[in-house]
Amino acid sequence: MASQEVAFRHPFSVIFLLHIALDIPVALQGVWSPESLPFLQLNNTAVVFIKLYAALAVGICAASLLAFSLPEFLPGKRALAIGLCIYHVTCSTILYNAPRFIPHSFGAFAEGYGITPEHVWSTLHGFVGLGFAVWWQATVQLAAAMRSQMLKSQ
Repeated sequence: MASQEVAFRHPFSVIFLLHIALDIPVALQGVWSPESLPFLQLNNTAVVFIKLYAALAVGICAASLLAFSLPEFLPGKRALAIGLCIYHVTCSTILYNAPRFIPHSFGAFAEGYGITPEHVWSTLHGFVGLGFAVWWQATVQLAAAMRSQMLKSQ
């Protein structure tokens, strides 16, 4: 019976994969060709910082892929989820308040409603951040139950 509980993966764990889907395109392009990213005013300093961010993002995506298949109650998976929640909410705020730096448009109609690439990217980060908070709340009872079960077995 215990092996069935450990093998259980909550459906909301898909948020770890959604994090990867959102971050990996910019991360990989940022590592290999940051100059080709569609950003304005890329000077040498910006390119170095993009490469540093991209390296960090690739590492976090790898950790997310590994954490996806882990049981929900493990402290490392839960710590990663909280860290990613903070990261995505912070990215959402930064991108929403950022000046235009992506020289693309969804058209005059969208621009009239403030729908810019920066705001769309911000919203996606916000949804993923919210997703990690929802995952946390959906699995907190499982983590507490496993903790109490482990304490009883000691």
